[in-house]
Amino acid sequence: MPPRPETVEVDFVAPRHLAGGGGPAWITVPLHRACGWSHGHDPLMPRVLLSSPDQKALLRLEPDLDGQWWTLHHAAEPDRPAWYASFGARTPVELIAAFTDALTHPATAATAPADPYGPLQQTAWSPAAGDNGFVSPDKTAYVQRPGGAQDPGAWFVTVTLGPNRPVWQARFGEHTPLHLVAAFTSALADPNPLLRTDSQRSLPTLDPALVTCQTTGVPAVHVASALEERVRSLTDRRAAPPASPSPPRRPSAKSHRSR
Repeated sequence: MPPRPETVEVDFVAPRHLAGGGGPAWITVPLHRACGWSHGHDPLMPRVLLSSPDQKALLRLEPDLDGQWWTLHHAAEPDRPAWYASFGARTPVELIAAFTDALTHPATAATAPADPYGPLQQTAWSPAAGDNGFVSPDKTAYVQRPGGAQDPGAWFVTVTLGPNRPVWQARFGEHTPLHLVAAFTSALADPNPLLRTDSQRSLPTLDPALVTCQTTGVPAVHVASALEERVRSLTDRRAAPPASPSPPRRPSAKSHRSR
């Protein structure tokens, strides 16, 4: 009999917003290898800097105990002022990756939902009383845009376990393209669990009333190859030729009889 493949124990954690941060390479490696973002290297600084090929976007990953660990700044364009997005240390990397994947694939602007609240409304999130936003079913995550439709401001996604127990916060400047914010909220509302290999250390809480953590054995090769498969998928997406627009339909010919 052939040897059984080696397995490793992994945890499938739900809800996603309480799954812990995960490995930063899930974001940085595909941006560099699949999307062509260049990186700076300073061995004396515990930070990562990645810039987009057109030099309009700069992603900074820098440990900051008092602030956001991930910050993305995008330069102004003819049709949009400069904007930013930032994410706390315990923001799951899969949610940030949904945002950067949408950013690096402009075609998603035509297909992604334009209302960041839409994915929440479809997955049992409910309106947050008096906050102009939505709250998760477990009451630990909030998506808000203070100011309302008349004077919209920045978007805030806040996860907390109670008063004075913050977990993480994501912030999107008022000019951040809505389809990018919606990509983030779609990943946030996704009911599928996230895979973690160090949940005992990374989860913000082990309270079984809030977090479901199912441990199972998975072939080690699958865990080891997940990042490479992600890079390959994004590389293929980038290399795919853009869809050709359909040619305009010609009006049907009509016969004319002279009198």
